[in-house]
Amino acid sequence: MMKEIEKRRSIRKYRNKPIEDEKIIQLLESARLAPSGSNTQPWHFILVKEEASKQKLAEASHKQNWMISAPVFIVCVADIRCRMTEQTAVSLQEDSPQVELKQIIRDTSISMEHILLQAENLGLGACWVAWFTQEEIRPILNIPADKYVVGIITLGYADEAPKPRPRKKLEEIVHYESW
Repeated sequence: MMKEIEKRRSIRKYRNKPIEDEKIIQLLESARLAPSGSNTQPWHFILVKEEASKQKLAEASHKQNWMISAPVFIVCVADIRCRMTEQTAVSLQEDSPQVELKQIIRDTSISMEHILLQAENLGLGACWVAWFTQEEIRPILNIPADKYVVGIITLGYADEAPKPRPRKKLEEIVHYESW
């Protein structure tokens, strides 16, 4: 697994080659198996291949037009209803105060990282995109107001090979027994 962790890069340029359905299923299966608090599994995934939808999503993501070159987007959505069962109206935004929102973002983020590492393992390039607002992104895919879009993963066969980015040394980030 360290090989995939070390090799993984954010890919923003993709070849014009479709992804095999079997690989997409493997990516989604890796996400499905992710851990979550109290086994709530708050994640939902929307596969997007249609050009018009991809263009709208890229536009809502601060006009990141490089996204459109990816043949597949996986829109990763967290469902707060797994933790808030009462049917009171909830509209989730970036500044929503519910502690449950933080929990579902955490858990869905873990599932997204599973996708990113499995993509690397399968020879695919991927990039996690999260520069958008809920009010702009949700209407594109008819996502209800009580769901939270954690991110969009662009997927495809890489048409670039970015160099590794600098990382802090372990000594800078590891503490023993206390801060």
